[in-house]
Amino acid sequence: MLTRNCLSLLLWVLFDGGLLTPLHPQAQEILEAQPRENVVPVPGRRSSAQRVKRGWVWNQFFVLEEYMGSEPQYVGKLHSDLDKGVGSVKYTLSGDGAGTVFTIDETTGDIHAIRSLDREEKPFYTLRAQAVDVDTKKPLEPESEFIIKVQDINDNEPKFLDGPYVASVPEMSPVGVIRTALPNMDREVKEQYQVLIQAKDMGGQLGGLAGTTTVNITLTDVNDNPPRFPKSIFHLKVPETSHVGSAIGRIRAVDPDFGKNAEIEYNIVPGDGGNLFDITTDEYTQEGVIKLKKPLDFETKKAYTFKVEASNLHLDHRFHSVGPFKDTATVKINVLDMDEPPVFSKPMYTMEVYEDTPVGTIIGAVTAQDLDAGSSSVRYFMDWKNDVDSYFTIDATEGTIATNELLDRESTAQYNLSIIASKVSNPLLTSKVNVIINVLDVNEFPPEISVPYETSVCENAKPGQVIQTITAADKDLSPAGQRFSFKLSSEDSNNPNFTVHDYRNNTAGIETRRNGYSRRQQELYFLPIVIEDSSYPVQSSTNTLTIRVCRCDSDGTIQSCNVEAIFLPVGLSTGALIAILLCIVILLVIVVLYVALRRQKKKDTLMTSKEDIRDNVIHYDDEGGGEEDTQAFDIGALRNPKVIEDNKMRRDIKPDTLRFTRHRPPAEDNTDIRDFINQRLQENDVDPSAPPYDSLATYAYEGNGSVAESLSSIDSLTTEADQDYDYLSDWGPRFKILADMFGEESYNPDKVT
Repeated sequence: MLTRNCLSLLLWVLFDGGLLTPLHPQAQEILEAQPRENVVPVPGRRSSAQRVKRGWVWNQFFVLEEYMGSEPQYVGKLHSDLDKGVGSVKYTLSGDGAGTVFTIDETTGDIHAIRSLDREEKPFYTLRAQAVDVDTKKPLEPESEFIIKVQDINDNEPKFLDGPYVASVPEMSPVGVIRTALPNMDREVKEQYQVLIQAKDMGGQLGGLAGTTTVNITLTDVNDNPPRFPKSIFHLKVPETSHVGSAIGRIRAVDPDFGKNAEIEYNIVPGDGGNLFDITTDEYTQEGVIKLKKPLDFETKKAYTFKVEASNLHLDHRFHSVGPFKDTATVKINVLDMDEPPVFSKPMYTMEVYEDTPVGTIIGAVTAQDLDAGSSSVRYFMDWKNDVDSYFTIDATEGTIATNELLDRESTAQYNLSIIASKVSNPLLTSKVNVIINVLDVNEFPPEISVPYETSVCENAKPGQVIQTITAADKDLSPAGQRFSFKLSSEDSNNPNFTVHDYRNNTAGIETRRNGYSRRQQELYFLPIVIEDSSYPVQSSTNTLTIRVCRCDSDGTIQSCNVEAIFLPVGLSTGALIAILLCIVILLVIVVLYVALRRQKKKDTLMTSKEDIRDNVIHYDDEGGGEEDTQAFDIGALRNPKVIEDNKMRRDIKPDTLRFTRHRPPAEDNTDIRDFINQRLQENDVDPSAPPYDSLATYAYEGNGSVAESLSSIDSLTTEADQDYDYLSDWGPRFKILADMFGEESYNPDKVT
């Protein structure tokens, strides 16, 4: 601290003996001083301006950073020429750090730093100083600005901003930015290295500070090592029952490299036994997986020997001089004998049999053998899947297959059987084979004409015109080259209307033989056609083709084939015919509605009555009519069906001549009817559930041969004059009107209207 204070004092002495007069900052340059003049009013003197002489001043101070002394660090001194040392001048300080970092003695103008400064945080401070009269509090000089610079000391060591560092260098690399201390550094020997690096400031001179960091260096891999088999011979044992494509063993070559540089490809060197096996690389373990390409058989060959080559996939040309990047090993495979199931002589059997072959006929045989050293007998049986398998049987010892039922090709044309063979010594060892049995066709069905069975011919057809081409179908399985022939039946061979032309390609044409046909004369023609096949025995059938005569235009387009169209007037189109039919239907509907309305109106007029209409007593505006006016109800149920109404007379009009045949029925008959009606009347009167009106119920019909015959007095064969209606007055008030009409008055023909 003493050194720093002496240095400051020396600077103060050099610059104007410690006197400092602040100047305006715009008139100062750093590290420069210049004289200036300023006019300041002095209290107690004349008001006239005076010229004040200023001394040389400097406008910046220096202070050391990181001051650790116990006393405040002296920075410098401010002094004004007006200060006579009698305490009449006061110095003030303002600006950056004034009062907090820097202080000034108000009397002497000494500036001190009251705390430690760090140039790396703030390199300089800008402050303002002023001299003020103690008594008047007025500034003696204008405010001056100056700078205090913080001087740097070596207090920060060098730092590595991103440490520790990581670097990678390929192994076997030449000299580069990072120089290796050892030649041929091999990753397989040591992969990781750690280097400590130091940095010093001040060019490494005494008193300088130093910083360190760590660099982690990794040697990356290059393909500088070939794969090597750990042994020259690999022994494998494989059961002869191993499946084709299955893995039977693994071998491995070792490559100390890493990643893709350690990827190995395995190949079988062509030679003995190599064609039965294949080898692939497991991408995760880099092992060679040996797989079986063909089935093994201990009885055929018991051992196989071949060589396997291992090589790198990704080679580095810089290391070709090291040697070949591949290695070879020998693989010996011993086949193990296993107890195997029987083996069929064929992978699949196909047999044929004619339909309707007698039951028990042998159609073929299957054969299986035990190929093991100790040969065993074989037994055969069927694998029952469904009822279809019951059509065949198999001999357990010989393996012959025979029919068990009659076969029908039209029902089932092919059978698929599963035959199982097992060893007698070990029934659990079985093998299976498929047997396909095709049922051959026997010509048992005659051919038939294919659709259509009906065709048409135009009325204006010409002779020799083909009106239809026909084909045939056969339910039998027609072999290649099956031919069908067409001809007319022998009875119709001289048909004058139509003939059949066989085209010899399983088709035939129906041709006309006459010039024009008439629907009025004959609408339909039936043409018998005989069809034969070419199989043995020959089958034939007679098929009837229906030919309808139709009306066509000049181009042969059919216009109508209906019978009704014959009688329609020529020249009317179909639309016109439909319009006519619609008009007729509308007229019929109108007539029906009119008649129904007339009948309803007439019925309403006749059923008008003074009393309840349900009494079934009809009130007429005119007298007479009698049983002719029965529209209100149907009294036919009261009549005997045997009664003949030949002599029925109209009573609603005046007859020309009235002739009455008088017949009085037997008294006992009338008595029975009266008693019967009275009994029914009494039952309805006392029945509380009966309707409150009289109605004519149907209970008087006694069937054929009844002595009473008809119970209706209205429809009696006797005249009204001979009929006694006095009993109506005994039936009560409900029949009073009838009693008045028929009981008391004598019949007078003149009153009939």
